[in-house]
Amino acid sequence: MTEFIAPPCKEQISILYQDEYILLINKPSGLLSLSGKNPLNKDSVHFRLVQDFPTATLVHRLDFGTSGIMLVALNKSVNGLLTKQFQEKTIVKYYHATLYGHASKALEDSAVINAAISKDTENFPFMKICPETGKTALSEIEIIERTYLQAFADGKSNLTPVTRVRFKPITGRTHQLRIHSQYIGHPILGCDLYCNEDSQTLAPRLLLHASNLSFTHPVTFEPFEIKCEVPF
Repeated sequence: MTEFIAPPCKEQISILYQDEYILLINKPSGLLSLSGKNPLNKDSVHFRLVQDFPTATLVHRLDFGTSGIMLVALNKSVNGLLTKQFQEKTIVKYYHATLYGHASKALEDSAVINAAISKDTENFPFMKICPETGKTALSEIEIIERTYLQAFADGKSNLTPVTRVRFKPITGRTHQLRIHSQYIGHPILGCDLYCNEDSQTLAPRLLLHASNLSFTHPVTFEPFEIKCEVPF
């Protein structure tokens, strides 16, 4: 696969919360979290933030196509304290997504997807489901609504079944929610890696959004919860 070159992202980062220790931002879809080695991939969340916040460091990342909440540290010690919370799995994240097709009743309205994930060494940057060599990967999935999306093809209007869901990743493997969605037979609309032909073309972007984040403020030690409206 040739090196990915990110197209220009015209959308701006919005700040959801700010104090002298942390930022909580809403990352737009189509923006890298960190700049790549290729100078054509210079634009990123981090590159933009350090123009106004020179000491800003990312505590975690979101995939290029994923939008939503990101937590940013404004000094090194705060970064370490927040990183420890991630490592101890005390930070809780929720994502909203729109999946291709109507999720089976066998999935139930609330379930846990348990499918180990490993690198696909023959197909970078893909990951794969592999019970033998993969690392444990768990995603809670809650079905919000089974509905229909109006799509246009060959001059005709068609209603395509879709399912709106909320995910809570219990583990944090690379591409976890996208590959788990494909694994259950319902890829996320707009996904370019784990998809079928229809699911990729039915949306202009990846329909995955980091909507909720709960953690302990690293300095005040107060419980902190923030929400970010789902844009699709």
